[in-house]
Parts: sequence; structure tokens; C-alpha cells
Amino acid sequence: MEHTNQPHKRRVRYKGTHPRKFSEKYKEHNPEKYADTVAKVIAKGSTPAGMHISIMVNEILDFLQIQPGQKGLDATLGYGGHTRKMLEQLNGDGHIWGLDVDPIESAKTKKRLADAGYGEDLLTVTLTNFANIDEVAAKAGTFDFILADLGVSSMQIDNPERGFSFKTDGPLDLRLNPEKGIPASERLKEMTRDEIEGMLYENSDEPYAVEISRAITSHFRKGGTLDTTTALRELIENTLNFLPENKEKKDIVKKCCQRVFQAIRIDINSEFEVLEAFLEKLPDVLSPGGRVAILTFHSGEDRMVKKSFKRFAKEGIYSDVAKDVIRPSAEECRQNGRARSTKMRWAIRAES
Repeated sequence: MEHTNQPHKRRVRYKGTHPRKFSEKYKEHNPEKYADTVAKVIAKGSTPAGMHISIMVNEILDFLQIQPGQKGLDATLGYGGHTRKMLEQLNGDGHIWGLDVDPIESAKTKKRLADAGYGEDLLTVTLTNFANIDEVAAKAGTFDFILADLGVSSMQIDNPERGFSFKTDGPLDLRLNPEKGIPASERLKEMTRDEIEGMLYENSDEPYAVEISRAITSHFRKGGTLDTTTALRELIENTLNFLPENKEKKDIVKKCCQRVFQAIRIDINSEFEVLEAFLEKLPDVLSPGGRVAILTFHSGEDRMVKKSFKRFAKEGIYSDVAKDVIRPSAEECRQNGRARSTKMRWAIRAES
């Protein structure tokens, strides 16, 4: 038997008593092996690294009323938490199609669910954008229930290599599918000041859109780069230096960073255009009496969903739609801070 000369690779060690960097959190990355550690992190109201805590599970299941033998679609597979709960409702009889544009996370989720007993006889994972639901329905047929969770998964936000968060240093990327399109660092270079300002207004209602767009284009004009999340965060912080020094300033700057990163992410991934295509095709892929629930995370998305549901209800295509948004409970928001901005709307396809 041949022995390789490759040295044994030790796991990353960290300084102090608790891991801070994403790569050091080896326990949280293995939730099945270190369930106690994961439970402690969740109990503190945090999301373990490399995981995603599903939002409003009970409210979704209460509305969808999933029955064994039905056919469903999770338009945004992500970590697969919602999918798993919906599969449980089928009780081994029926099928769910799960869509995702992220080749990295969807492969992990497919394996995770297969290991839990949900193989290809019950679950079909397809690497595609949920704007393409008509293509999926052409193969699968219409669906009895559909869920679309429009939030970015925690696994993507937490991983510095994906460049979604201003809190950790990493490449300024923000693509849901890193194999397609261009990263945010390149996209910003090709935009004019007016385009950046418009993007910030339209995608996140940014009150400092004028100042930030001016700073970004000035930075590039002087030969600067914005290749990392830290570089963009520092530019935003410097741009807002004119704000008075008081206890609110830190929070104002933080929220501004969140909005700017959100606006760029929406632009990079054409999220509004994708959502519009999805909403337009949605009635045609629902079976008569079929139910759809959509989770949104900012006002722009919610307005689009509300407007679409209202229009199709007026045309008699939906027999009923949510009159008001449904919000997560105070207890859920306490346990999972990322649930606070969630809004749920639903619609039911007319029987004929």
C-alpha cells in the first residue's frame, strides 16, 4: 500500500476562547456533529455560521395546507429548511421541486436533504433562477403549493468569500451565482454617478444616495479601487463624516452600509426584474386552488408582490389574496434577528 507524503492538515486554530472568523467556526459548520454548540448559538439569538434559520415556518405551513400526494415548488431552496418542513408534510407521498441559482449552496443542500432521507424520489433540485418557473412547470406540471423566500441565505451573508456583508472583509462580489455575470467591484466602475444614485434610491430608499454616489465616482476618477467589502464600507463611513458626532451616528452609518450593500446586491442579481418575471408567470404554474406564499424583506419587494396579487385577484385569476401582511412573532424576532424585516403575503389560484 502506497503512502502519500502529504502532511496532515490540521483544522484552523483561533486565538482566545471563542472563534471569531468564519473559517474558525468548525463546530457551527457541522451542525449534526456539534448540535449542542449550534443550539447555544441559536438560543442567544444568533445564526450559526454556515447555517440558515428558516423564517415563519408555522405561518407558511398553516397557510399552504400541504397534503400527502401533492406536488410543490420551493422557488428559493437555500439551506433547505423550509423545503424539509414541507417534505415532512407530504409524509413520503408527493414531490417537491427546489430551485436555486447558487451552485455552491444548492449542492450542499441537496446532499443534506438526501442524507435526511429525502432523495430524488421525493425531491428534485434544479439549478435555475426562479424567474424560469414556466420552464420547470413544462417538465413537472402545475403545482399545488409554491413558496418563495426572497431573502439572501445566511450561509451566503456569513461567508466572507461571497462578499455579501460589510461586517467581514472579502472580495466585493455579491453575486448569487459567482459563475455568472460580473462582481460588484466591476459593476460599480462602469456605472455613472446618476446611475449609482438612482440604484441607491430605487433599490433601498437610501437617504444619502447623492453623497455616496458622488463619493464612489470621485474615488474611481482618482484611480482608486473598491475591490473589497472593507474598502466600500470605509468609503461610506468617510462619506458620512459630516454627520454630527453623537450616539446615533454609529447606528446611522451601519444602516447606511446595510442599504448600500442591499442596493448593489439587487442590481447585480437583477432581483427586481427576476421577481417581476416570477410574479407574472406564477398564476400559470399553479394548479386550480393552488396556494402560494411569498416572504419579502424590504419595501420594494413587498410593493411588487402586493401589486401583482391585487391585479390578478381583480381579474379573477386569484380567488383570494392576503389583505394585510403577516409578520413573524415577537418571539421569533427575538430568537432570530434576521426575521425582523420579514413580511409574508399569500394568494390562492381560482378553481377555474
